[in-house]
Amino acid sequence: MGVTSDKIQALKDKQKAVMAMGGEKALEKRRASGTLNARQRLDTLFDKGSFRELDMFVTHRCTNFGMENVEIPADGVVTGHGKVNGRIVFAYAQDFTSRAGSLGEMQAKKICKVMDMALKAGAPLIGMNDSGGARIQEGIDALSGYGEIFFRNSAASGVIPQISAIMGPTAGGAVYSPAMTDFVFMVKGSSYMFITGPNVIKAVTGEEITFEDLGGAMTHNEKSGVAQFACDSDEDAILQIRKLLSYLPSNNMEDPPYVQPKDDKNRMDASLDIIIPDNSNRAYNIKDVISSIVDDGEFFEPHQYFAKNIVVCFARLNGHSIGIIANQPNFLAGCLDIDASDKATRFIRFCDAFNIPMLTIADVPGYLPGSNQEWGGIIRHGAKLLWCYSEATVPKLLLITRKDYGGSYLAMCSRHLGADMVFAWPTAEIAVMGAEGAANIIHAKEISGADDPVAKRKEKITEYNEKFSNPYCAAARGYVDAVIQPSETRPRLIDALEAMITKRELRPAKKHGNIPV
Repeated sequence: MGVTSDKIQALKDKQKAVMAMGGEKALEKRRASGTLNARQRLDTLFDKGSFRELDMFVTHRCTNFGMENVEIPADGVVTGHGKVNGRIVFAYAQDFTSRAGSLGEMQAKKICKVMDMALKAGAPLIGMNDSGGARIQEGIDALSGYGEIFFRNSAASGVIPQISAIMGPTAGGAVYSPAMTDFVFMVKGSSYMFITGPNVIKAVTGEEITFEDLGGAMTHNEKSGVAQFACDSDEDAILQIRKLLSYLPSNNMEDPPYVQPKDDKNRMDASLDIIIPDNSNRAYNIKDVISSIVDDGEFFEPHQYFAKNIVVCFARLNGHSIGIIANQPNFLAGCLDIDASDKATRFIRFCDAFNIPMLTIADVPGYLPGSNQEWGGIIRHGAKLLWCYSEATVPKLLLITRKDYGGSYLAMCSRHLGADMVFAWPTAEIAVMGAEGAANIIHAKEISGADDPVAKRKEKITEYNEKFSNPYCAAARGYVDAVIQPSETRPRLIDALEAMITKRELRPAKKHGNIPV
């Protein structure tokens, strides 16, 4: 009895030492800064009392530069599993209070182990990054650790959802694991991502730049598109991660979670009948259309600050998770450009990988013109959009609200790229181009030779509008399945989704395609 009691006490003492993390002084510094420590972050993520830690007693084995005398509790990372909204999730959180959360051989082994478990279990993986980078004293062993993690990120991609939360500094090679995951959350004012920091940049190029401007949350949400979410605090980031998970299946073999709807599936919305301005060059907010269609008006939007000419979001239609891709007339007239193409492509491929049906809402006048777009590779980037819509085999619904011209008509999930059901409002304009441009080309001689060229041009524009700037030519060819009253959009989309929810579609067998990256 006594021996057992001693051993139990020894266990408790060891646990207490590890739970102390980097010590009270370091933890107090975290509290004073308003940021959570690694263990608090995991406690916030998981359902109360469900987290189970693994590898608590793992220690490094480095003997270089006096490291044999350095203790790093849990080797700077807390790993384990628990439940989020009742479903199993695996996670790791780097502990900045323990040797700056630096990654060495054994920390990498802990992270790789929990990644392997998540993949075998078919459960989402959450990584909370807060680290000074590679543990320099461990040299090539630290670099090896990063490589092992990257390899697993690739293997798990499209099999389980991978989500990264940047909750402190993440620099050098450490940025690539988050970049290989599906979604990146950053915390404003306290998280940073960059390959080379401000000091190195100044030394090499002479440029002076702050941490925030170089790699802060808003920089990566607005400019680079590396991150999808900018959060106000650690708690806010974690709560948003929990919300994101509620739309996603645990793995690629499952369907997304179904939520019993409270919203009436037959609900009509008369405001949609008047939302399109009389002048087709005037803007409106596509988010108003989205909120009127989806359950309870609620949607969850990644990348809301990046490429705002296109909106991507998760929502529900009669309880079913869907992904929505929609042009935003409020920004750059909803034109497609390089960033919008990349943003939509990534989202579409994620939805397809995880069995999430897609609704595309098209109001697109074309591709953004300009030498910067052409030199930047809009052809290559735009081809990604064509590629991924064609590749996707989940149910694909298309709603055309207004303009849908030329190559951008094709790119926004047209029937020709595999849309399963296509709906158009009476305000839809489906044509090769706008009436003014078309009239100038088709009737150039007639207009220039007329007694009154202005009147003749106006006549030809009206003629083209009547013939082609409507949904009925496309409907006559079967490219549009139904022209519907805007107010009945929600029930029509729900009926279409429920008709196609069991869709099965195969593609030719291959190792993988060569997407135009």
